[in-house]
Amino acid sequence: MKKNLWSGICFGIGLVAFIDETVFHQILHWHHFYDQATTAIGLISDGFFHAFSWFLTVGGLFMVADVRRRKVWQPKKWAAGVLFGAGGFQLYDGIIQHKLLRLHQIRYHVNIVPYDMVWHITSVLMLVIGIHLLLLSAKKAKSVSKNGQ
Repeated sequence: MKKNLWSGICFGIGLVAFIDETVFHQILHWHHFYDQATTAIGLISDGFFHAFSWFLTVGGLFMVADVRRRKVWQPKKWAAGVLFGAGGFQLYDGIIQHKLLRLHQIRYHVNIVPYDMVWHITSVLMLVIGIHLLLLSAKKAKSVSKNGQ
């Protein structure tokens, strides 16, 4: 069922966005979602980003509740979606928002290369593990349907 995967993707995007907002924006104060204006604008942009992350997280969990209620819950497919959503969003953030649009950087006034490398490598690892789990869940579903179970 596709809803297992999509609920995981929504939850994964929301979760990694929430972690980004909490750690890099609020705790470490390294950047705001939009750093090309005043601090007040940066804080407002953080608020919208935070709301976006929570809407996706909660929406993903409502979808999980629905698939569990329907008794079609596939935890491995959901976990694949979480990793795929988290890694995809983080890669999008690092390439599009950080480099192309220059909305913000991970950190300022330091050599950014090590930070970018960790950001992108982590993103790709999450994507690769998510794709691997998705392939495993598809293989399991195929063998279950082949055996008639």
